[in-house]
Amino acid sequence: MRAAILFIASVAYLGYIPVASGTFGSLAAIPLFWFFDALTNASPVISVVVFVALVAGACWIADRADRYLQEHDSHKIVIDEVAGYVAATLFLPVTWKTALAAFFIFRVLDVIKPFPAGYIDANVAGGPGVVLDDVVSGIYSNLFVRALLWIGALT
Repeated sequence: MRAAILFIASVAYLGYIPVASGTFGSLAAIPLFWFFDALTNASPVISVVVFVALVAGACWIADRADRYLQEHDSHKIVIDEVAGYVAATLFLPVTWKTALAAFFIFRVLDVIKPFPAGYIDANVAGGPGVVLDDVVSGIYSNLFVRALLWIGALT
């Protein structure tokens, strides 16, 4: 079980890359933009349910990985970046410009950790503390990309 948890938490061991592992985890999530778009086209409700399940599953996996690694929010855990990137792109129009804008904005906000992401990162223990700060940064990224789309900057 330990090997499977660490494999999933590190997104096929991308988290073990010694530099910018979170960036590699976010890159691995880009194809999920198209997957969630297909889900949304089938049913927006199903898309939300799958996203919530992804976040809940990521919290559970990250919690177990925290215990195995004996380190809170280890750089080896990058499943949180996957959940955050999905939050950054959920319900946005699927284009490469949107995908890349969401990627870069998410990476910046994941580092900056705007409120309440920083608070969650510093004060929430276990898997939820690992994942939910990234989801908050992803939601902010989503809103920022929507603003860029609205003013025509990504057309």
